[in-house]
Amino acid sequence: MSEAKTTVAQDDLQIVERLNAAFQTIKTEIAKVIIGQERVVEELLITILSNGHCLIVGVPGLAKTLLVSTLSRVLDLKFSRIQFTPDLMPSDITGTEILEDDHTTGKRRFRFVKGPVFANIVLADEINRTPPKTQAALLQAMQEHEVTASGETYKLIEPFFVLATQNPIEQEGTYPLPEAQLDRFMFNIYIDYPDKAEEQRIVKTTTSAMAHDVQKVMNGEEISRLQALVRRVPVADHVIEYAVNLVRSTRPSESASPQYIKDWVSWGAGPRASQYLILGAKTRAILDGRPTPAIDDVRRVARPVLRHRIVTSFNAEADGVDSLQIVNKLLADVKD
Repeated sequence: MSEAKTTVAQDDLQIVERLNAAFQTIKTEIAKVIIGQERVVEELLITILSNGHCLIVGVPGLAKTLLVSTLSRVLDLKFSRIQFTPDLMPSDITGTEILEDDHTTGKRRFRFVKGPVFANIVLADEINRTPPKTQAALLQAMQEHEVTASGETYKLIEPFFVLATQNPIEQEGTYPLPEAQLDRFMFNIYIDYPDKAEEQRIVKTTTSAMAHDVQKVMNGEEISRLQALVRRVPVADHVIEYAVNLVRSTRPSESASPQYIKDWVSWGAGPRASQYLILGAKTRAILDGRPTPAIDDVRRVARPVLRHRIVTSFNAEADGVDSLQIVNKLLADVKD
C-alpha cells in the first residue's frame, strides 16, 4: 500500500514539473497575441485548472475577448461566444427544441438543438447586459455542468468553463448580477490599462501586417487530468486555518472581525470563498513547480476570490471605500 502511494506521489511530482514547463510555454504563446497582462493570464489558468469560472472586468478595448479566444486556441478547447443583450432568451444559451419530420415513420417529433453553452470555454460577453431571467440560464450549467430542457438533462462537454466579461463604467441598460450568481465565479479578474511601453507595442503590432499563429500546448483530456491532480495536492493545516480566518474576518457578524468590517460590510464571504482560496493556492503552487501551497499562495489569490463576495454598506460608500480596499486591509491585518 505504501509503495503504491509513493509511486503515485512520484508520478504527481513529474506531472507538476511538466505542468510548470507547459505554463511557461502557454504564457509565451499567448504573449504572441496579447501584450502584457501576465497576472491576468496566470489567474485565468488558475481558474481553469481549479475547475472554476471567472468574471473578467475591464473597460472596452483591453482585449478581453481576444484573450479568452486565444487561450482556447492554445489549450485546444472548443470555444463559444455568447453576446449578451437585453433581448437574449434562456433558450438562446441552453438550446431549443424544434419540430421535425421523421422520414422513416412519417411522424413528427421534437429534437433538441444544443445551444452555445455546449462548449469547453463559453465566453459570456457583457453578461450584465441581459435580464436576470437569462443570466439564470447559466446557473445550472456553472454549478452542475449540465442543462435541463423539457424534462431532459444533458451533460455538458468536459472540461467546462464560463468566462464572463463585464464593463465597469457603463451602467445604462445593464442589470447587476445577483449575489448568488456572483458567488459561482471563482475569480473576479480586473484588467487594467497597459503601461506606456506595452501600449506602444500594442499600437505597433495591431496597426501592421504582422500576424502570429499560436501553437497548441494542451488539450481537454490533459486539463481534466490536471484538475484531478489539483484535488490531490496536500495542504498544511495552518494554511487552511489562515484561509478560513481570512474569510471569516470578512463577516460583520463575527465577534473577532475588525471594527471597519462591522462599519463597512453588510455581508461577508461564505464558505465557498474558503474553498476557492485553497483550490487557487494549490493550483498556483503547482504552476510554480511546487508540490504544496504556502500561506503566500493564499494571499496571492485572495483579491480575485474575495473582491466580489463582499457586499459593502452605505457607510463604505459614504467613506469612498470599495471591496478591494477592504480586502487589502484584511490582508495586512489578518495574521499568519
